[in-house]
Amino acid sequence: MTLIAGSGGRGVVAWRREKFVPKGGPCGGNGGSGGSIYLQADSQVCSLKGFLHRRIIKGKNGQPGGSNCRTGKQGSDLILKVPQGTLVRDVSTNTVLCDFIDQDQIECLCRGGAGGRGNHSFKSSTYRAPYICTAGKAGQVCEIELELKLIADVGLLGMPNAGKSSLISAMTQCEAKIGAYPFTTLAPNLGYFNTQKGARVVVADIPGIIENASVNRGLGFEFLRHVERSSLLVYVIDISGEEGRNPCNDFQILRQELKKYHSSLLEKPFIVVLNKVDLESAAENITIFQKKNPSLKIILTSALHRIGIDLVLTVLEELMDDVKQRLAKTGIEPATQGFSVLCSTY
Repeated sequence: MTLIAGSGGRGVVAWRREKFVPKGGPCGGNGGSGGSIYLQADSQVCSLKGFLHRRIIKGKNGQPGGSNCRTGKQGSDLILKVPQGTLVRDVSTNTVLCDFIDQDQIECLCRGGAGGRGNHSFKSSTYRAPYICTAGKAGQVCEIELELKLIADVGLLGMPNAGKSSLISAMTQCEAKIGAYPFTTLAPNLGYFNTQKGARVVVADIPGIIENASVNRGLGFEFLRHVERSSLLVYVIDISGEEGRNPCNDFQILRQELKKYHSSLLEKPFIVVLNKVDLESAAENITIFQKKNPSLKIILTSALHRIGIDLVLTVLEELMDDVKQRLAKTGIEPATQGFSVLCSTY
């Protein structure tokens, strides 16, 4: 995407021609400056879809100066709203120009050009009648690309068709697309729930991961880059095995792909949710999963029937309070730990 700031307006040559003002002199005004282009983070904007078909964005040009030393109107600045978590890169150098983390953070990417000078600005004691003016300067031009890394408190991770979309819909009332086929979610869904203390916890349903996603197989980086800014991870495992996958292997693959992409992702606190426990094959797989992961207790859920959803929300609320307290004290991501929770229903 190319950003072009507005150009400055030209200056003008003009003379005072009034009946009772002999030798009125020059009165050409300066041109107005061009409009700059800003990017601003806005929590109400959820995606970059608004920029999908916008290849060139231009700022407003400044207006020419006028007679009687009047300065031309300035070009209005253009403020583009982007989601929190947006990275702006320079296409030519691949360097990060700015990272929009905070709400209402605003950055100027292209400055508008200065307006040209009218002949009045050239007047001096020795140059009484200048007959010159200058054109306005062109605005800055930059070619950028936008990359969104969602900032969410909780990130839902899982293989395709593990039930992440159903889970986030049950947890947050988010209207996520749900279907009985892989890769139903092609773009992250955001939802939130309010804790008993009135705080808001943002949950991200991230597209499904498959083996070798760390080398950009499947949706690859489209998934993994969004995990980096989640404070807490939830591994969603299809415990029914109805897709022909082994639930134990699914969990190991998810952990391995995070490690290959960036080992620091394994240091994030997490919980494991075994979903689809209402299906017949789930009971045997739950026992096998627990035997292979004896140190890791689990939460059993059925997003379709809202089994275990309240427990998930309660646990996430407690863990988020703990995470925020530790971050406030140390400013460092918490160490890896699995949280021992077992749904009392099963």
